[in-house]
Amino acid sequence: MIQRFNRNDRRILSFPAVHPCESVSPVTLLRSLINLSTNICNYQTKFYATQRRNVRETIRQIGVLNMFLEEIRERNLVLSDSIILCLSDLHMTFQKILFLMEDCSREGARVWILIKSQFVSTQFRVLIRAVATALDVLPLHLIQVGIEVNELVELVAKQARKAKLELDKDDEFARKRLLSIVDLFEKGIEPELGYIKWVLDYLEIKTWSDCNKEIKFLEEEIGFQCLDCEDREIPFLCSLAGIMNYFRGVIYDTFDYRNNKKDDQMNVKCNMETLACLNPEDFRCPISLELMTDPVTVSTGHTYDRSSIQKWLKAGNNSCPKTGERLQNTELVPNTILRKLIQHFCADNGISLAKFIKQSRDIRQTIVPGSLAYKEAMKFLSKFLARRLVFGSGEERNKAAYEIRLLAKSNIFNRSCLIEAGTILPLLNISSSIDKSTQENAMAALLKLSKHSSGQRGIVEIGGLATILAVLKRGQSLEARQIAAATLFYLSSVKGYRKLIGETPGAFPALVDLIKDGTTCGKKNAIVTIFGLALYHGNHQRVLSAGTVPLLLDIIASSDKADVVADSLAVLSTLAESIDGTFAILQASALPVILRMLQSSASRAANEYCASILLSLCINVGDEVIPVLAKDPSLMRSLYSVISDGTSNGSKKACSLVRILHKFNETSSSGLSGPAFPHEQSSVHVW
Repeated sequence: MIQRFNRNDRRILSFPAVHPCESVSPVTLLRSLINLSTNICNYQTKFYATQRRNVRETIRQIGVLNMFLEEIRERNLVLSDSIILCLSDLHMTFQKILFLMEDCSREGARVWILIKSQFVSTQFRVLIRAVATALDVLPLHLIQVGIEVNELVELVAKQARKAKLELDKDDEFARKRLLSIVDLFEKGIEPELGYIKWVLDYLEIKTWSDCNKEIKFLEEEIGFQCLDCEDREIPFLCSLAGIMNYFRGVIYDTFDYRNNKKDDQMNVKCNMETLACLNPEDFRCPISLELMTDPVTVSTGHTYDRSSIQKWLKAGNNSCPKTGERLQNTELVPNTILRKLIQHFCADNGISLAKFIKQSRDIRQTIVPGSLAYKEAMKFLSKFLARRLVFGSGEERNKAAYEIRLLAKSNIFNRSCLIEAGTILPLLNISSSIDKSTQENAMAALLKLSKHSSGQRGIVEIGGLATILAVLKRGQSLEARQIAAATLFYLSSVKGYRKLIGETPGAFPALVDLIKDGTTCGKKNAIVTIFGLALYHGNHQRVLSAGTVPLLLDIIASSDKADVVADSLAVLSTLAESIDGTFAILQASALPVILRMLQSSASRAANEYCASILLSLCINVGDEVIPVLAKDPSLMRSLYSVISDGTSNGSKKACSLVRILHKFNETSSSGLSGPAFPHEQSSVHVW
């Protein structure tokens, strides 16, 4: 009966207790009450940074009641309805007390419990009074237990009525000091370290890991409140998160890297996975350039994400953003077909649309700081970390790079502060470190900063491409090389940098080596980076010269990773647009591999890339390819599948290819000679 009350997803300082049903058997109710009271008493061994006196007094009183309940069970007494009603009320109160004990002893919640100490002490008082109320109406004279036990219960009831469960004076002093630190940051004043350390010592937040747990808890609480549309406390929670970030970066000289290694690897994995999402352009909103989650169509026939077009219209615009044409009306018609296609695309590529929406909203909310205190704390911290990167010892530089890596992970404002503080140049400098950990942390920090437009510009203008390529070629670890490839991908998102990166000696051979040697993550990073660079057609010959095509075909033919295969096909699709790419693909005997993939793959994205490659081959060297394709009896069925289930661009390409093959068959059957598709090249748009 009690297991349900120990849920891990419960919000802190919320007590979703459940009243026992009226038909509950006395034996079950008594057993559950004993379990609850025993669990509460077991909390006496936990550590409490605050509320120690209230916890101690509550556990003492519940301990006496636990003896009383055990006595009832041992004597196997028959309980009247009035007794059961009182015990049911106690059951409800015990649940709430257990929840409160869990919260007060929870790791990572010490700062929040201190701030909420007045509310928490009030809860202790209310719950103990609820125990007293239940005992007041409990007919003890009907319960035949020992006289001593009865006297103890009566004493507990009396003490519970008079209990002075109040806010401890030391807790209140610590709370006021913490609030004064928040106030100093709001005023743009950096507090003295001794003043800060007193609060941390009081809460026994002794290590970097302890502080990091507090930050994670505060961030989770902010997420909960955003999800529940409770924005009342969010600014203050942001203030606490900001100053705890400052404490973590400034106060603690060392950190337990080993304990956080698993989290780092997960972070890197998440970053790598985002590189595999080569979204068809049809799925991106023309305004935000992000994957549309709620596509709507305006009167001109163009589609936008609902939130983006609504902001456009609210700003007083009455024209179509894409064409400039005046809108006849402001009606937004849901594009249900496109929405389904996007959902299919996400399913094919293993993307959770709900998670994608949440992540997009979460990161957009970080463009501006959540509070003034957060803003000032982050500015102070960014300057401190920039100085540490330049003047610190080897370990201090490593820690500073790691802090930047964490701070910039999913917060746009943090990235801008760190970039403005001048962290890019020193990060590039220590990226050449022979220490494996330092190099990985520096490169991971640069990866996060390269997601910001100012960071991209800063890295390239300082001359950081040479450093990143050096790590890509000769990094101290495979992980460092993989992160370097991911960084190049974000830099290649700037059109003007694709040519610059491509012209850097050794860039493509290094990426090809990573495809050969890397983990699944590393392969994806290298492949998608090549894709980004190949969007500049001047890089095609460099891609081909590095031996990319045969390597990608081997992956397509042998890999069981659908996303890696789809990314490899995307690169070949881009290369096939040029004559040189077409010949390279044919010389590598790619045609059977592409046909087999088109007919066997369950991925829509992969099938569309296959159709695109075949179309480009037909356009560029039709005489060699079209007769082969026309002889394949199952090809048409696969192409019609792409037409019916694919995206707009995919369907167009498949249709064009079908027309080419039909025209060839008609020409062949009539005995006529000449080109099978005289005008196809000018009418077909290739990605």
